[in-house]
Amino acid sequence: MNRRATAINPQPFMPHPSFSDEVNRNIAQSEIEGGVYLDDLSEGAVLEVETQNHWYTIVIRGRGGELISGHPKYCPDPLPVRIAGSTWGGSMLKMRFIGRGMRLEFQHPAYPRIVTSRVVDIRAAEPRTTQA
Repeated sequence: MNRRATAINPQPFMPHPSFSDEVNRNIAQSEIEGGVYLDDLSEGAVLEVETQNHWYTIVIRGRGGELISGHPKYCPDPLPVRIAGSTWGGSMLKMRFIGRGMRLEFQHPAYPRIVTSRVVDIRAAEPRTTQA
């Protein structure tokens, strides 16, 4: 039997002519540093996200519904939020993506928008049972 492996050749980022050099550079850098698209994760998946200032635990509860904990003021216990995505600190958002070197942005029930310090690392963790 002849089996042939097919190599996957991912398409590298091609700069968009309508974007500024800074935006194109940020997009390329996010692909280099890596991250995770939340909509690619299954329900119950758990992420540990280390930022410059805190460790967050995120539990995926379905598309657009997550539990987050780890900030002593905004989410000391698991809290239902909607993670919008990641930003480079401006108004451009990479939707439903958590990227290293970027800032996580989520909608909090009591605050309009929370933006974290820069993400240092993202790890998959063992699923846990949650109260919320």
